[in-house]
Amino acid sequence: MAQAGVSANRLELLQIADAVAREKAIDRQVVITAMEDAIQKAAKSRYGSENEIRAEVDPKTGEIRLSRLLEVVEDVTLEATQISLEEARRRNPAAQVGDFIAEPLPPLDFGRVAAQNAKQVIVQKVRDAERERQYEEYKDRVGEIVNGIVKRVEYGNVIVDLGRAEAIVRRDETLPRENFRYGDRIRAYVYDVRREQRGPQIFLSRTHPEFMAKLFAQEVPEVYENIVTIKSVARDPGSRAKIAVVSRDSSIDPVGACVGMRGSRVQAVVNELQGEKIDIIQWSPDAATFIVNGLAPAEVVKVVLDEDAERIEVVVPDAQLSLAIGRKGQNVRLASQLTGWDIDIMTEASESERRQAEFAERSATFMEALDVDEVIAQLLASEGFSSVEEVAFVEPSEIASIEGFDENTASEIQTRAREHLEKIEAELDAKRKSLGVADDLQEIPGITTAMLVTFGENGIKTVEDLADCATDDLAGWTERKEKEKETIRHDGILSGSGLTRPQIEDLILAARVKAGWIEEAALAPETGEGEVEADAGIEDETQGPGATAS
Repeated sequence: MAQAGVSANRLELLQIADAVAREKAIDRQVVITAMEDAIQKAAKSRYGSENEIRAEVDPKTGEIRLSRLLEVVEDVTLEATQISLEEARRRNPAAQVGDFIAEPLPPLDFGRVAAQNAKQVIVQKVRDAERERQYEEYKDRVGEIVNGIVKRVEYGNVIVDLGRAEAIVRRDETLPRENFRYGDRIRAYVYDVRREQRGPQIFLSRTHPEFMAKLFAQEVPEVYENIVTIKSVARDPGSRAKIAVVSRDSSIDPVGACVGMRGSRVQAVVNELQGEKIDIIQWSPDAATFIVNGLAPAEVVKVVLDEDAERIEVVVPDAQLSLAIGRKGQNVRLASQLTGWDIDIMTEASESERRQAEFAERSATFMEALDVDEVIAQLLASEGFSSVEEVAFVEPSEIASIEGFDENTASEIQTRAREHLEKIEAELDAKRKSLGVADDLQEIPGITTAMLVTFGENGIKTVEDLADCATDDLAGWTERKEKEKETIRHDGILSGSGLTRPQIEDLILAARVKAGWIEEAALAPETGEGEVEADAGIEDETQGPGATAS
């Protein structure tokens, strides 16, 4: 009768293991291993924790076998875990020093406390295995859209049941004015999966720009099949968004494909995003064209690009200024996020005023430096001369060809320009010496006296000081803040000198050669075959400014 009871208990053990494995979607062997650990812990508390005890559960019969491991040694120092070689060979003639002998132990009767402890061990091990399974299942699903059921809402954070895992949509990752209740269906974007103390955390978002891109991939077959590519997305979640698209097939209009028949495709995305208005923009490899498209629906008259700083000035008609900027700067902000450029918007009137101010400033500079009257200064400025240096070193014929000028006038103007530059040069050199800047810095090609003064004011006084500089120290650097989607420009010591970054790098290298830090031979460019200029990007097939859906 007792044997029948034992068999029933063994069978029940395996049934429990099977049920837990099915419910938690983990391997049955993991549950059995957890049971072995629990029995092992209970046996240690029964026989003493100093013993090295092993428990085994037969996965077919459910039989529990307990044994004590003893290490074979020459001299026994710990009787609980060691056995002498002589004693071991009585049990197993083949025993050697370093082997382990398993000594069977009688079956263990669990008390109430031992059973409770064993249960806690099993629950913990199973929970760890479940968390590991969830992490392994979802770690490669970052970037996907998942569907789930709202389990509960805690302080604005939405806990989502994904079926085989639990995820969270934090309050700042939900759309404004969006309320979820228990049992609601929710669709969101998996943007992060990471291990934490409480187990794997699956973070979902409905505000992420990629969420919109994935929604379009679900609604637009051409996007899913990579015929139409989404180049970038900018969102003001719940309010407005801009999405840039380009087609690999010249016969397919990317904007039209995303809009769909009577706007059906874009409307499906708009509905999912609680009415967020979407501008679909034609992407272009040409930055100016792309930015003009990105500012739609505003019209653009003229653009001026500064490629080094990734900044662009956009001139719009006076009546279009508020449309180009958008409510609370929304339109220009989204266009800037979409294109990655800082955009300055001005009206035709303000641009005209600025041009007039620059013209007046150049005229005043020429009047003072060249000691000429206002008419001559204005003639030079209107002909495109922007500095005294240009006037001094241009071909005399270019000045003589100005209406009302002759060769004698041109010669006199250039003489005065050079005398003015020599005077400034002498003043700068005196200042350079007073700052203690070494003479040998002048010998580095490309360095002007004005730059030497700037160096002295910033503590660079020797060739070694210049050689020790990093390019960023002199040229400055640009910092891109992804979260705020803005670019911050940090000026360097030579930011106002007009030198490009490669030219500044050449200055530093020349200083290191002069200082003896590196050999000039090491700077010789390596000639290699097959150096091909990178393609500008995908050709722009159409020039349509875009479409808006609401």
